[in-house]
Amino acid sequence: MKIIILDGYTENPGDLSWDGFSALGDLTVYDRTPPEAVAERIGDAQIVLTNKTPVTRETLERCPGVRYIGVLATGYNIVDIDAARERGIAVSNIPAYGTAAVAQFVFALMLELCHHVGEHSRVVAAGEWERCPDFCFWNYPLIELAGKTLGLVGCGRIGRAVAGIGRAFGMEVIGYDKFPAECPDLTCVSLEEVYRRSDFISLHCPLLADNRGMINDESIGKMKDGVYLINTSRGPLIDETALRRALDSGKVAGAGLDVVETEPIRGDNPLLGAKNCLITPHIAWAAKSSRQRLMDIAVENLSAFLEGCPVNQVNA
Repeated sequence: MKIIILDGYTENPGDLSWDGFSALGDLTVYDRTPPEAVAERIGDAQIVLTNKTPVTRETLERCPGVRYIGVLATGYNIVDIDAARERGIAVSNIPAYGTAAVAQFVFALMLELCHHVGEHSRVVAAGEWERCPDFCFWNYPLIELAGKTLGLVGCGRIGRAVAGIGRAFGMEVIGYDKFPAECPDLTCVSLEEVYRRSDFISLHCPLLADNRGMINDESIGKMKDGVYLINTSRGPLIDETALRRALDSGKVAGAGLDVVETEPIRGDNPLLGAKNCLITPHIAWAAKSSRQRLMDIAVENLSAFLEGCPVNQVNA
């Protein structure tokens, strides 16, 4: 049984072990695979694991031996699901592994926007506190979360975890979800009400055809003046040019973004250099414990498939 991992470096840059997969077959791990090399590297392998390397219909036509594709992530749009289904290829994903890590990261971004800890540390090191005639100083307004309204767009596992942390900070939490009946522990309201009432808005929804660019000039116009926006979900949910205008005008007081429309980010991204905009390189999920959990579930997925009882299959 040949097992090929097309792009293992992001999941495991060297601090985890691939032994769980090695125990299941003849394993080959590539750190990265360019698109033109995908079919050649898969060859006659039966098992393919991928994180962000596309597995297309053309690739599957050239690699008729493939029987299973494991996506080392939750989102599986990088696999041609229809082509896999037509060929009887099972495709599995990792539905829940980074909930705690991502929820924690939401507040890392939020608290940095509220306190600018990194910037204040930098200016202390530069001697500004030493030169200050007072016992303290601050370069930005300092914001207390208690009493603020946190609006969630998407109330799945991560959204609900964020809600719990928000309540611990003393925030009022409201949320919008397409399936509010599945969120009995949350105050679910309309999307319009989330926009209108929230001091902080955090996005936790999958990217779909009907929500691409949902944060745009029109929706931003419905928000409070001075709202803060957090996105650890998918970059294309935001019209980045519209957000840049809102940040520059002060309509949006700050944004904390772990994702952007094109990744890795390009030098011409309109949010680079925007006022009070934090951008991190898609790392909310990447705590070691979170990646280990992903690895363990991916091995369990493959083991279950080999035993004839597939789990977490997205094209059943």
